[in-house]
Amino acid sequence: MRKFEVLGPSCSKCDNTFDRVKQVLDELKLEADLTRITDVFEIIERGISLTPALIINGKIIYQGKVPSTKEIKNILVEEKD
Repeated sequence: MRKFEVLGPSCSKCDNTFDRVKQVLDELKLEADLTRITDVFEIIERGISLTPALIINGKIIYQGKVPSTKEIKNILVEEKD
């Protein structure tokens, strides 16, 4: 099962990122572990300097940007190849 993590404090960009990832997972009917990490110290420990950040299976995919639903879908398609 894929692991999705959205990192960032409770801000509108972080909320949007989380919501978009959840939307894509629901649309594609994919099972995944989706978590939200808001603890600043944990975010720093993970090497994130800009939020929001999206990590999929331990790999930083986006940092300091809210990915569009299309970008998230593209990542999932690329991952399958």
